[in-house]
Amino acid sequence: MTDTTAGQTATGGHITGFGSKGYRTYVLIALMLVYTLNFIDRTLISVVAQPIINTFQLNDTQWGLLSGPPFALFYAAMGIPIAMWADRANRVMIIALCIIIWSVMTALCGVAAGFIWLLIFRVGVAVGEAGCTPPANSLITDYYPPKSRAGALGIYSMGVTLGGVLAQLFGGTIAGIKGADFGNWIGSIGLGGLFGNLDWSTVEGWRIAFVAVGAPGVLIAIILMFTIKEPPRGYSDPPSAKGNGKAPFFDAFREFATKPTFWWLSLGAALVAFVGYGLISFQAPFLQRVHGIDVRDAAVLYGAPLAAVAAFGTFLGGFISEKLEGRFSTISAWLPGVGLLVAIPAYVGAFFAPTIEIAFGLWIIAGTMHYAYLSSQYMVGTAIVSPQSRATTIAVLLLIVSLIGNGIGPLFVGAMSDFFMSEEIGKAGLSAFADSFNPRLCGTDPAALGAEGPELCRAYANGLRHSMAATVLVFLGAAICYFMAARSFMKDKYNPEAPTAGMGA
Repeated sequence: MTDTTAGQTATGGHITGFGSKGYRTYVLIALMLVYTLNFIDRTLISVVAQPIINTFQLNDTQWGLLSGPPFALFYAAMGIPIAMWADRANRVMIIALCIIIWSVMTALCGVAAGFIWLLIFRVGVAVGEAGCTPPANSLITDYYPPKSRAGALGIYSMGVTLGGVLAQLFGGTIAGIKGADFGNWIGSIGLGGLFGNLDWSTVEGWRIAFVAVGAPGVLIAIILMFTIKEPPRGYSDPPSAKGNGKAPFFDAFREFATKPTFWWLSLGAALVAFVGYGLISFQAPFLQRVHGIDVRDAAVLYGAPLAAVAAFGTFLGGFISEKLEGRFSTISAWLPGVGLLVAIPAYVGAFFAPTIEIAFGLWIIAGTMHYAYLSSQYMVGTAIVSPQSRATTIAVLLLIVSLIGNGIGPLFVGAMSDFFMSEEIGKAGLSAFADSFNPRLCGTDPAALGAEGPELCRAYANGLRHSMAATVLVFLGAAICYFMAARSFMKDKYNPEAPTAGMGA
């Protein structure tokens, strides 16, 4: 990788951006693919949720704990120090190092011997992934001039949902493979000797999926190090912007702390993430429990298309914001609120739809409207601070999003699912069977549940159905937050020519 001197003069950068148009496009696509890899490794666990629940005999609250708080806490704890490092050091090298960490930890999830080991490896994934988005956002704002950033950040943000698509396709397909069949394939290509006397018939598909998806990340990190240049900070900002300096340690905090837009944006994004992470953590179990779909079909036929729809919604939000910004100066801030209000009834209708076809159609509408917020989240967040503070600002934003969204969302959905399941069992007059009911048998051996089995399994499904519908109502609060952010956005927007602009403003 070629480093670029931070002190290079940025003359004309606010018009042309850094590097040639073709090279900028390559960098943007590369960073989007890194973000895609980030979310493949992050969301794979939700694709194979039900098999893991069955393997370790977890209830929904335990699953919500595994997929939520530990990951969120370490992701948040590492995000800010890594972002501060990125505001002062080579961002490309930081991203590459973090890719290696999270990829290795993802692969190790596949060999977890128990619930605790899986939890530890997920924490390792969180530590690595904390170093992706803040430095990547900072890089993009240095490569692209202000007029092109909404679209560029919209494309980058597609990594969230594209990662979801590929996690569903690869993860679901691989998880559906039997260990013995995979072992035979390994032997057929001459690699069987690498695994000694391993009995492939005892290896579950979800374990193979983690190893197969995590391992390639190391190669991608090496390619990134040698092909992406580190641009001068603030290169693509107006000449009057003080973008070439490096932010003192806590000055970035002082810069955004007094801006209401940042706090409304952060709370709105956190509430959206609360719903989003909660739903995605239980999407596959919902399809399997409510509609009786197996793990492969739930991922490939429904999970992947829904993730693609979300990717389209992310792109659409950035595209509309960029095209209409000239007419509606605050559209980046309020457009997500409109989308969320449309998504609420669509999601609720999907969860209670009598057939998978109707549910899928409504889910398409809901997903498109839901994910229109992602590009706005980064566009508004980077627009209200100076160039040298952007990585730290986005890191604090993601800390709030992670703690509230990923930290509480899945656990909330899981706990509510168990609560509603107990309520359903009570209404059916089967409370006497509640303590002995083993929900995993609904998907593995329903006959073992006896005559009460169908009703107990129906309660298992309906508990999750009601929990997900109740969670979606949180979008109301998120929409209000985005509308409030729009009210102060123009006042808080970074102005390099203002007397108090910059550090400590």
